[in-house]
Amino acid sequence: MWHYYPEHYMFSYQLNRALTQSHFGGGEFFECIEAASRITAGDFKSFNESWSRAGHEALAVAEKAEAAGHIVTARQAYLRASNYLRTSEFFLKPTDPRKVPGYLQSVHAFQKGAALLRNPPQIVSVPFEGSEMTGYFLQPANADANSPLMIMFGGLDSTAEELYFGPWQKLEERGISLLVLDGPGQGGSLRLRNMLTRYDYEVPATVAFDWALANLPVDPNRIGIMAVSMGGYMAARSAAFESRFKVCCIWGAVWSYYDIWKNRPDNHPLAGVMMHITGSTDMDEAREKLRNFTLEGVADKISMPTYISHGEDDRQNTVENAYKLYEALTCEKAMNIVSKEGTGSAHCHIDNFTKADPMFDWLEEKMGTIAVAAGSSEKNQATA
Repeated sequence: MWHYYPEHYMFSYQLNRALTQSHFGGGEFFECIEAASRITAGDFKSFNESWSRAGHEALAVAEKAEAAGHIVTARQAYLRASNYLRTSEFFLKPTDPRKVPGYLQSVHAFQKGAALLRNPPQIVSVPFEGSEMTGYFLQPANADANSPLMIMFGGLDSTAEELYFGPWQKLEERGISLLVLDGPGQGGSLRLRNMLTRYDYEVPATVAFDWALANLPVDPNRIGIMAVSMGGYMAARSAAFESRFKVCCIWGAVWSYYDIWKNRPDNHPLAGVMMHITGSTDMDEAREKLRNFTLEGVADKISMPTYISHGEDDRQNTVENAYKLYEALTCEKAMNIVSKEGTGSAHCHIDNFTKADPMFDWLEEKMGTIAVAAGSSEKNQATA
């Protein structure tokens, strides 16, 4: 992975995250580099201020363009603003008075931009245990009422809005719809409703499955589960206990989340996020709450075809997680380990999303949408 800040992996990772998402409308390369240039490595104050500045500058462009009727410019700038504002909020503690307003600004900018798309997403609310999981339903423009669907959750620190930038475009071109939600411990479920993460992620996943069956125009026999980063645990756990899923895609494997965190220092850059999602007052408490987040005795219960995509140079969830999970699976399975000799080998391929393409190609085979994807390609060439 390229390190803009050689001395600070996590700041470099967050920059690469925004740069990769820029390919899908979540930023502009030189706006990201300009934001990075104002940040002192390891200085969280300058990190927040610089990305917030980038977000509000893009937001001002969007609002001016929209007022003048320039919808394309407005849409693009709103979407960039959303991702910059999400980045600025990333490291803020849950008690920081800037955190929730910053998150809401990001969501608002995304929804303003998404509403200007030719094929805008549907904002959804899935009732869950007296509260709700919010997110989006996205469907390819020419999809019918019998199209396949992937239900997707993020990871330790993702938001539903962020997963538009990359995962959705890769699914859309392959004729597959997407229901992306902020599950327990994520996005608005955490920040606005204090819904903490949980080890039994099959509970929200099954609720999402049933809600999709009742409310969305999809093929009930072609609904899959996908998740990224910490979500690699969530997807596998969900698939193990919800056999109706047709496929399971694990974008970054996790065997034991407790093992991943047990030796990390209390001042780890993501420690604040971990304490937030587990509702803990210190890292000892947070680590203890992670003990049940394991696929030991769970992985062999997965019955549907399962794909693991992982980077060999993953410094957050090491590649041993992928090998251990793959060996434990007794279902039809496939795995792609991206070599550390090239790009895409970092955590969740954040340094090159194209290295996740084999997983999406496998997915279109399992969902039976190869012909749809070919037709989409021909249409794009004809209109280029």
